[in-house]
Amino acid sequence: MQAWVQAELSGYDRPPIAEVIVRMTRRCREAGLRPPSRATVYKLLATTETGSYRVAELPPAVQDALYNLGTTGEVPGHQLAFYCFNYGSLTAVSFASGLPWLALHRALRLPGYRTKSRGLIEAVARVRGI
Repeated sequence: MQAWVQAELSGYDRPPIAEVIVRMTRRCREAGLRPPSRATVYKLLATTETGSYRVAELPPAVQDALYNLGTTGEVPGHQLAFYCFNYGSLTAVSFASGLPWLALHRALRLPGYRTKSRGLIEAVARVRGI
């Protein structure tokens, strides 16, 4: 079921949560499971994986934004978005703006943004309907 939830929420555009709940309820009933409440679905948004990105495969401007990481390893999508918006150049911010919606949704909830950086990610989220 977790894989289904991840697939359902991992697209570029934010799906209407009401539709996600309807599809999840139908799927749970078919599997003989008790459907989750609306609050449970919203809690899933805070814990569902946002994808991982290999640092070595990212554009140079994005790697520069990840100033405290080496070129090996992976970084979660929401953490990548946070670093690009907070420490990156315009190229890195542009890259982060195109990440899947859930990565931006989770990045918005991270503490530690500088004031101007917070405004950038909020503007992107507003335009993308996140």
